[in-house]
Amino acid sequence: MKIGIIGATGYGGLELIRLLHNHPEAQYIDLFTSSEEGIQFSNKYTHLMNIYDQALLPIEHNRLTGYDVIFTSTPSGVSSEILPSLIGRGPKLIDLSGDFRLKNPIDYEQWYQKTPAPLDAIDRSVYGLTEWNEALINQASLIANPGCYPTAVLLSLLPLLKENLIDGENLIIDAKSGVSGAGNKPSQMTHFSETNENTAIYKIHQHQHIPEIEQAISMFAGITSPITFTTHLVPMTRGILATSYASLKPNVNEKQLISALKETYANHPFVRIIEQSNKFGTNQVYGSNFCDIHVKVDPRTNRATIVSVIDNLVKGAAGQAIQNMNVQFNLNQTTGLQQVPLFI
Repeated sequence: MKIGIIGATGYGGLELIRLLHNHPEAQYIDLFTSSEEGIQFSNKYTHLMNIYDQALLPIEHNRLTGYDVIFTSTPSGVSSEILPSLIGRGPKLIDLSGDFRLKNPIDYEQWYQKTPAPLDAIDRSVYGLTEWNEALINQASLIANPGCYPTAVLLSLLPLLKENLIDGENLIIDAKSGVSGAGNKPSQMTHFSETNENTAIYKIHQHQHIPEIEQAISMFAGITSPITFTTHLVPMTRGILATSYASLKPNVNEKQLISALKETYANHPFVRIIEQSNKFGTNQVYGSNFCDIHVKVDPRTNRATIVSVIDNLVKGAAGQAIQNMNVQFNLNQTTGLQQVPLFI
């Protein structure tokens, strides 16, 4: 396959390059930028010397139609200007930003504070939560790759909500992410002095992934209740740990929750259900496309604690995007994504 990556210089773009480099169907990869055209890529990122020494290319629409796949790993508000004119013109389009995730343009404008994409492009986009939307992904011209937080949250909660095992009306979700989730543009929030030895809550009740999670719960589980969702920045580079708290429905026990999760993901190689664990953390999925899920029920409160971990740059971004590409081209979902986690 001939692949183009727009936004190759960001963390998501770098992960796409790392993973696609060993993908057996990736014939060659071109790298595009809107601001650094002509710069030799390996001069910017020395770890890619003798691997990707080509110059960054300008974004030219006529040129883009000649690719099999175009990935956009750009800030919100950029891909909505680039991709609509490419829909149906040849390449499969996989967008890692949030521009096509929300089906209601008013929601996008409210939560992202940006101009939404054209409605016809939004209508043609398919939400790329691979394990839950495989059939539509296979036929899609434009995939809206899910956000990192929603991926971790939805994979752990959807089986339990769909089977009516937990109460979907009072969900409380506490999520923590490494600093790479904020991208590579420097800011006060990601400054070393601000993040080192510090854990901070941010965007309280205002995070743009709230409507995405609610939309997907409605789409796949038929529940339309709002959620309480809080996000925290922790002093590490990669990883998300999402902890959800939910009341059990009558006569439901922990064994039933575990069974529902195992049955749902029995044929999905990247979701692992960890039944027994005294220690559960992000390093068990670091650098991989796995999502690990663990659940415990507190009999005193009749509430379940549902925990999931992902690498935000892999399963939460580039890895899931490549998994979706594999589905689009009828490849095994694990193709090019069988990296063992970097535990240490």
